[in-house]
Amino acid sequence: MNKENITLTIVIPCYNERENIIRILDKVDQADVPDKEIIVVDDKSTDGTRDILEEKVKNRVSKIVYHKENGGKGAALKTGFAHATGDIVIIQDADMEYDPLEYPQVIAPIVEGEADVVYGSRFLNTKAKGYLSNRLANKFLTKFSNLFTHLHLTDMETCYKAFKREIIQSVDIEEKRFGFEPEITAKIADMKVRVKEVPISYYPRTNEEGKKIGFKDGLRAIYCILKYH
Repeated sequence: MNKENITLTIVIPCYNERENIIRILDKVDQADVPDKEIIVVDDKSTDGTRDILEEKVKNRVSKIVYHKENGGKGAALKTGFAHATGDIVIIQDADMEYDPLEYPQVIAPIVEGEADVVYGSRFLNTKAKGYLSNRLANKFLTKFSNLFTHLHLTDMETCYKAFKREIIQSVDIEEKRFGFEPEITAKIADMKVRVKEVPISYYPRTNEEGKKIGFKDGLRAIYCILKYH
């Protein structure tokens, strides 16, 4: 991969993030990475996010795609991936839990030719953050997934996943909500591509602050781990 001409596509699934969308885009703009293609997919927000996207965002990103129906994170990502044209594609949630300034370290293994897919781990060589119940759930789901994928990951549920574009666009994504995480992990493992983890920072928010994943999503993740293996 030619390091001098790499384009990074950043796919931002967005649902009811009127308080955060401008803030996260400000951080994305600060990221020291090659040419950036920013794609925002609004999953039929109902809190005024769409007005902000139209009034303040459309002229500072590459593309905004509006869903006519709320489909979930997986559905928004599927849309974003289909529109991506960059050499590398990375996922960025619209909240402030993950730091775009860490893009260089996440995509480095792909840029250097050491990996085809990179997971940014919140638990690799760093002190775990977030509610204990969430950490335990993530640890269980990751270990359960590893039993089938043999990837030896420490954080399967992480937002920060980076892919060579041709790889992610070759995957038929079926899960519309948070089942995307175990599904994509299973399908990437089946492709026998090179997967690497790198440590990242994490700034968890509470349910009151807008965190959307819950107990039912955990049950769906277990189902998906079994289904896609």
